[in-house]
Amino acid sequence: MANWTQCGGLALAATLVIAAPAFAQVSLVGEWSPRYHEDQLDRIPGPEPGDYTGLPITDGARLSADSWNASRLTLREHQCKVHIGPYILHGPIQFRIWEEKEPRTQQVIALRMYLNTYEQDRTIWMDGRAHPPEWAPHTFQGFSTGKWDGDILTVYTTHIKQEWIRRNGVPNSEKSTMIEHFIRHGDIMTHLEIWTDPVAFTEPYIRSEDFVLNERTGGNWLWPCEYVDEVVDRPHSDVPNYLPGHNPFEGDFAYRYGVPAEAARGGAETTYPEYQAKLRTLPKPAKPAAAR
Repeated sequence: MANWTQCGGLALAATLVIAAPAFAQVSLVGEWSPRYHEDQLDRIPGPEPGDYTGLPITDGARLSADSWNASRLTLREHQCKVHIGPYILHGPIQFRIWEEKEPRTQQVIALRMYLNTYEQDRTIWMDGRAHPPEWAPHTFQGFSTGKWDGDILTVYTTHIKQEWIRRNGVPNSEKSTMIEHFIRHGDIMTHLEIWTDPVAFTEPYIRSEDFVLNERTGGNWLWPCEYVDEVVDRPHSDVPNYLPGHNPFEGDFAYRYGVPAEAARGGAETTYPEYQAKLRTLPKPAKPAAAR
């Protein structure tokens, strides 16, 4: 009798295990659109020259940004320049996520993303593969591997090309790496990014964006870009730039908005709440020499 009872108990337990749903992570599959309430001026109209506020940048990155001339974007090789992985979700964007599965086991090999800005494809490998060696080619979206931490997708990206951190010429380097967290709550997804760059940053740079799941799919997914000669009389070898100390816009941003010049120049110290106390002690920005 006891044996029959034991067998019955085992059978019942097996039945419950089979009937119970397998543990699974939240799905990120779908089409997502951004909400620009956070950092709107930076993300849509774009920052003004000399606005390095909130950036833990190095002296070298600051000097490079001071030398940057927006007319550089009229060059053919810059007109259709793609946004890199750490930046692309921060600007105007709409993207689609789907899963790539192994046919026999149905295990997720990768999460695939189509980003309509410059029609970019991104792969997040979920099968445990290693990152390529340091000398491997760098791409705009880099090489990404992901893993689930509960319902949070954590992604690590290397091999990212050089582009910019902010659209006013603040550069990143090819040594950039990125850790991302994709966190979904209902139809809202928060994207948290931790950007590390030993050349451009003195410490990691953290920012976030929110996206909403589209109930009605479709829309404009194309971003056609064609090269044209925007400045026809420019010498072939000319690259618009400003020599150090000769940027005519230097100081304009700080003076226009009453931001102390030191704060406008950025740096790790300016990213912390404690810096607000120091702000009250700093002098008002002087009128730029070009406007005197």
